[in-house]
Amino acid sequence: MIIAPPDATATELVAAYEPGTSSLFVSPRGTLLAEGTYFAVPPSARPHGLGDLAERVQAGLGVAEAAGHETRVVVGAVPFDPGASAHLVVPQRVRRAGPLSAFAPVPAAGPATALRCTVQAEPAPRQYADAVGRAVGRIRGGDYTKVVLARSLRLTATTPLDLPALPRALARRDPHGYTFAMDLGAGRTLVGASPELLVSRFGARVVANPIAGSAARHPDPVEDARRGTALLASAKDRHEHAVVVDAVAAGLRPLCARLDVPAEPSLVRTAALWHLSTQVTGEVADPAISALALATALHPTPAVCGTPAADARAAIAELEPFDRGFYTGLVGWGDANGDGEWVVAVRCGLAEGDTLRLYAGAGIVADSVPEAELAETTAKFGTFLTALGVSDVA
Repeated sequence: MIIAPPDATATELVAAYEPGTSSLFVSPRGTLLAEGTYFAVPPSARPHGLGDLAERVQAGLGVAEAAGHETRVVVGAVPFDPGASAHLVVPQRVRRAGPLSAFAPVPAAGPATALRCTVQAEPAPRQYADAVGRAVGRIRGGDYTKVVLARSLRLTATTPLDLPALPRALARRDPHGYTFAMDLGAGRTLVGASPELLVSRFGARVVANPIAGSAARHPDPVEDARRGTALLASAKDRHEHAVVVDAVAAGLRPLCARLDVPAEPSLVRTAALWHLSTQVTGEVADPAISALALATALHPTPAVCGTPAADARAAIAELEPFDRGFYTGLVGWGDANGDGEWVVAVRCGLAEGDTLRLYAGAGIVADSVPEAELAETTAKFGTFLTALGVSDVA
């Protein structure tokens, strides 16, 4: 469990984050600031490296322990493609505090100064809608049942990009979510605010919180409530959500002695979106099964890929004109006891130099409407764009 030391609060740790030398992870359970790199987990020799990732991490933590290194925690990110290399490190130092919301319940707000930038959409909005239409046709033809299609915005700053301010702005906007700024090396940082906990493990307790099915928030309270109620009643969104919950439950059951899966979803909200949410809880069958081992057993869920997974992955490769990289992968931390938190890397962007590439996706099923899915991705971009002070982006 993350406990605040007497000399640090969550707000102080968020303020202490420095790109390139530290990584930040803020959750409803606590705040973690990892500084420096002591040991980088080496890549797998296998063609699909997720299968032995948890074992390689434990070996790396063992190396740190044998050398007398006090920090027995790994932090970092795992890409969407299981064949690509994860970026996980044992840091030089880890500082911890309680949850940010306990110390800084501040209102949602953008930065004091808006980012000035040029924006390039990939693909263009019309091309994305066309890709959704092609996917719907193939789903109706029986090629697959669901695919998650993403699009990207490439922002090139014309004024300096204040990277340390981004996690602060994102955390202020959604203080009860998961905010992260992970150093990926080579001047790259994965920064975002995800609403979705893939899985956590603390002691024997396992928690997963699959999220699928979304609707944009509205500034008018009456219309906003109507949208939430409509989402909860939507047969299309409830079906999409149930597919994800079933997949998460199926992935966890072989690894858990007990698993509780609610029969009905609930509504959760971020500053930008309503979501359908189900909290799955259980107890790990073997204390040797770490949070990362649970996470890799689930990744990727239908919430970020589709069903059947192999067919959906092939469709993504065909219909998306970019490499997802760490988008829709995993981001988080784990320790030598097997405890940890791993969230789905959505509502995120990859910062490198003066560029910031943002990503947003939508789950496509047989009755998806291209224009509605385009609008959903636009709403998802809103989380990040509002934090940047950028508006009027399609």
